[in-house]
Amino acid sequence: MVLIYSYTTSSRLHYILSFIFKELMSIEFSITTDLIEFEKYEGVKINYSSNENLNSEFKIQNNALLFESGINKLGIECFEINGYKAFFKTGNSDFPFDIFAACFYLLSRYEEYLPHEKDMYGRYAHENSLAFKEGFLQLPLISIWIKDFANALKKKFPGFNFQFPVFNFIPTYDIDIAYSYKQKGFARNFGGILKSIFSLQLSAFAERLAVLAGKKKDPFDTFDWLDALHEKYKLNPLYFFLVAEKNSLYDKNILPDKKAIQKLIKQHAQKYIIGIHPSWQSGDNFLLLKKEKKYLEAILKKPIINSRQHYIRFNLPNGYRHLTDCGLLNDYSMGYGSINGFRASVASSFYWYDLEKEEQTTLRIHPFCYMEANSYYEQKLSTSEAYDEMIHYYNSCKEVNGSFICIWHNHSLGSDKRIYPRWNEVYKKFLIQFAE
Repeated sequence: MVLIYSYTTSSRLHYILSFIFKELMSIEFSITTDLIEFEKYEGVKINYSSNENLNSEFKIQNNALLFESGINKLGIECFEINGYKAFFKTGNSDFPFDIFAACFYLLSRYEEYLPHEKDMYGRYAHENSLAFKEGFLQLPLISIWIKDFANALKKKFPGFNFQFPVFNFIPTYDIDIAYSYKQKGFARNFGGILKSIFSLQLSAFAERLAVLAGKKKDPFDTFDWLDALHEKYKLNPLYFFLVAEKNSLYDKNILPDKKAIQKLIKQHAQKYIIGIHPSWQSGDNFLLLKKEKKYLEAILKKPIINSRQHYIRFNLPNGYRHLTDCGLLNDYSMGYGSINGFRASVASSFYWYDLEKEEQTTLRIHPFCYMEANSYYEQKLSTSEAYDEMIHYYNSCKEVNGSFICIWHNHSLGSDKRIYPRWNEVYKKFLIQFAE
């Protein structure tokens, strides 16, 4: 067990120590405010205060952040240590910065509670973030820090034994446009035919007719192909289905009352974990979110506890509060819909800490760092560049014993070369690399 001395304790301190020691190192810890108890303790102990070194302890001079309440604009000054960025620099300490406070600042998404500009979709813009401004968005910085911290403790206390989690690869898929032509109804298909004719897209016109006549597979129907890959490489993916009650500019899936989408959802539920993909329309509408969750639960006849926001559209704290109020326990939206990288600077899941309420919640956050739509639409990468980027994030997560969570869409992996040319080849190439 690790004993930590502090002048006082707080929910913030307990939260971040639980994450670092219990969740990532599999080590029990205790906090004491009693100096005599601390001095007598003969195991691994950390003096987290401004006190001078007491007796053979590991010293970290504390920043005030973990003992404050409320949300305040902080003056963050980064510096470089061991080739990586850090902040909350310490003085007379065994570690060069207050790792507890720095981890809490990034993990709690403290900066997202401060006044900021939204992007074109009303989301927290990645350009606001410290990680983007300081150039560490592409690294799981918290995970790197904690590895260095564990090694520093081991050097001070040779008997200190810790165990990091095993690396995990979790492919996930957002099903927000199940089919390109199938099950769209007469009006939508007729409109599509007219559009193809007037724009002289004769190949699309011919393809649509062939699919509707049952002579050709729908170009977005990649589900059997994915099943074969999952079986071959022994993968356990998650699927998130959009079940909006009506279509809109950003919600274009088959409506949940259609038998075709119900059948597709049920088929996937027999093999995989299913989550809800809350629609754009439900992003600011709690009652609509509840209704969509009930749609999906009615189809599957079981509770749904996993979610990922459509367009990664959410804001703190209300977005996550809506999820917890709906009984959702896991969310996979922690990433940016505008650039790939580590939004929370970590490659492991964690419980969401509600800064306004100053409490750890029951909602577990599973951050993703790679989405093919970011590579293609936002970053304008070629397929070879996107492959290299995916390998980078895979290796970054593996090096810190984290989880590599990536997002793909069934339609991006399809045969429609006008949308994502050869992206299915990129994904297959990556899986071959993963298997090796």
